[in-house]
Amino acid sequence: MLLVILMAAALWGIGAAMGAPRTTRLTMISALYLGILIIQLTLPADSPLRLATGESAAPWLILGGFAACVLVYRRGLNALRRRAETTQGSVTSNGPRPGFSETELNRYARHIVLREIGGPGQKRLKEAKVLVIGAGGLGAPALQYLAAAGVGTIGVIDDDQVENANLQRQVIHKDNAIGTPKVFSAQAEMSAQNPHVTVRPYHRRLTEDIAPDLFADYDLILDGTDNFETRYLANRVAVAQNKPLVSGALSQWEGQLSVFDPAYGAPCYQCVFPKAPAPELAPSCAVAGVLGPLPGVIGAMMATEAIKLITDAGTALRGQMVIYDALFGESRTISISRRPDCPICGKDEPH
Repeated sequence: MLLVILMAAALWGIGAAMGAPRTTRLTMISALYLGILIIQLTLPADSPLRLATGESAAPWLILGGFAACVLVYRRGLNALRRRAETTQGSVTSNGPRPGFSETELNRYARHIVLREIGGPGQKRLKEAKVLVIGAGGLGAPALQYLAAAGVGTIGVIDDDQVENANLQRQVIHKDNAIGTPKVFSAQAEMSAQNPHVTVRPYHRRLTEDIAPDLFADYDLILDGTDNFETRYLANRVAVAQNKPLVSGALSQWEGQLSVFDPAYGAPCYQCVFPKAPAPELAPSCAVAGVLGPLPGVIGAMMATEAIKLITDAGTALRGQMVIYDALFGESRTISISRRPDCPICGKDEPH
């Protein structure tokens, strides 16, 4: 038997020296094993060849059975590994890639070192889904900062196209985007700024028939619209789905911001503004004018509130409204409360 083991070792060594593949060397040793087994099973007991190779077939059969068990075990293990890798690859291809690449870790390093955000908070940002209504004055800076912050999925809905008059304040859009739908112009700029986020553009107006299904796909809503009809609609649907609504507004030199979230005891938008004011009391930016940087200030604050809500950092502006006066460089915060008779959230109980 020792002679056969030496022969097998010699075959393996010669094959390795000649650069033969592992499978070829295993095939040669298998052929040697079969030859020995044939000798043990067919030749007489006193045959010199049989005596030289162990005298009995039993040890060779036991060795062959052991080798077969090892082979079956290894093949089964490899099959399970391939199946696990296939399943993991399928999950990865259908959703955000888990964890962070080295590029992302470096990109978000200033967030990660913040005690209030850290790695867990940045992971929540990557897993979050935020819908921004409007890609204009307020939506433009909010979208830019949400993308830069690494919010994993950002939806933007708007039915307007980029106009020359927008470029004085809607800095996400460029001159060569004039005539392009705002949502596609914004998508291009956000993807260029951060290719690690997913941007979903919806080139249409937010309406009653699509709002519930659209809101259901997102964790929180940012309202940067410029008309009360859409504001009231966004508020109704957000309250119905217990989604926080970060809302901003501006005119001329002044802007305001709040987080409307009745699920956590804060008022909803209609608690504070029961009905739309007369048109002459709330003129549009086209009529009244607006300072170019003002939307950037309020829009960036909206993105800040969204990041705080996602990461649970600090204190969100629930039950508070910030009013910023750019002309005199003043800001003030006022308390706002729920109205028991509010038709939208009056009967809701806070968490």
